[in-house]
Amino acid sequence: MNRDENVEKESLLADAAPSRAIVKLAIPATIALLAKAVYNIVDTAYIGLLDSESALAAVGVTLPLLLIFVSIENIFAAGAAVLAGRQLGAGDKDGANTTISTIVAASTAIGGALCVGGIVCMEPLLRAFGASDTVMPLAKDYAFWMFIAAIFNLPAQSLNCAARAESSVKISSIAVITGAALNVLLDPVFMFDWGLGMGVEGASLATTVSQAVTFIILAWFYLSGKSIIRFGLRFIKPTVQLFKDVILIGIPTAVIQICLAVATSLTNVAAAALPDSDLIIAAYGVVQRLILVGCYVIMGFMQGYQPVASYAFGGKNEERFHTAARFSLKGTLLLSVVVAAVYILLSHPLILLFNRNPAVVEYGSRLLISQVALYPAFGLCYMMTITFQTIGASKFGLFLSTIRQGLFYIPCILLLPRLWGVNGIYASQPIADVLTLAVCLLSYQAMKRIATQNMHGAS
Repeated sequence: MNRDENVEKESLLADAAPSRAIVKLAIPATIALLAKAVYNIVDTAYIGLLDSESALAAVGVTLPLLLIFVSIENIFAAGAAVLAGRQLGAGDKDGANTTISTIVAASTAIGGALCVGGIVCMEPLLRAFGASDTVMPLAKDYAFWMFIAAIFNLPAQSLNCAARAESSVKISSIAVITGAALNVLLDPVFMFDWGLGMGVEGASLATTVSQAVTFIILAWFYLSGKSIIRFGLRFIKPTVQLFKDVILIGIPTAVIQICLAVATSLTNVAAAALPDSDLIIAAYGVVQRLILVGCYVIMGFMQGYQPVASYAFGGKNEERFHTAARFSLKGTLLLSVVVAAVYILLSHPLILLFNRNPAVVEYGSRLLISQVALYPAFGLCYMMTITFQTIGASKFGLFLSTIRQGLFYIPCILLLPRLWGVNGIYASQPIADVLTLAVCLLSYQAMKRIATQNMHGAS
């Protein structure tokens, strides 16, 4: 039965209409990512029930740390997924086994190192990300368990991406959704006085336990032998070339998260110099967690697209690759517009879910609208970054990954709040998005041309 299921998975990547294959893979991936967003949203909602702006601000200043961890995860996980997808498309299953097994082992070691290093350097890190003296004790409580979670998160993300590369989206979804559901159940038990009464720290601990469960489920799937890609000690064969290939592919996706972390940190620092700084930072922390939900919608669709595109590229099926890319572009832009419309129309009610302080709600509503006013810039840039990764043009993918929240946003957030106060924060993202859209539109034809050239060049 497992063999029949694996044949069906490979048929989906190789033979099904690209649009059908992408949607079939994207729906469970998107559901799983939205469930993952519960890790952040539920924490923030429950913390809002503590009636403490300092608690919300503490969670807000830890967000850059979370994004840095995600970026490190993505270097290895996204890179391994694309490389393994190409290898499966080319019929090299042994190569895919070696890629995934080696990267999971490396991710486990790196997760341990991040855990130890983060705990040792916790206070200076939080200070750099905008934690005030008032917020620092609560931020340290929350960050401690985030560092512990790195031990599970890094290898879990690599296994999760491996599951997507072979189209095993069912187990990926089960693992992530189970973790999210457990998080919902454990949060109030750990946080409030009728349970363990740990407050902010309890929210972080609940998330860590839930993420550990997700890792256990994914590890069981691969160790049980039910997957197309095999995972085991005998396949762990670290080489310089393997790590070079994985890192070159994975860096663009990781850089998106690094730029987002830097942008978030600089926004907190800019807000810290303004009147009502703690209120603005609390509002911005809520907004960033809401924005992550929109990001996950786009990323889920891309998780349906990437394995189909990687398999077609590895198999040198040019027509299938370009059909998949065209469908992905249209779908990404449509989803971006829908996400933006929902956030703009419901900006006040969404902020009210987390905090009822009128000032926080007002700041949060304006920040949310400013973040998504030109949200298709994110969708288009992310789709093109993923495609450049897939076709072996990682350098240009790396450039695209830096522009929206890096090259364009950072100068705006450093300058405009000094000139216009909080209005400068509101204006920074729309200006960066206009410039991002311009660069992406000018690069689209080049992306199609490079894909065709690289497929012919590899033949």
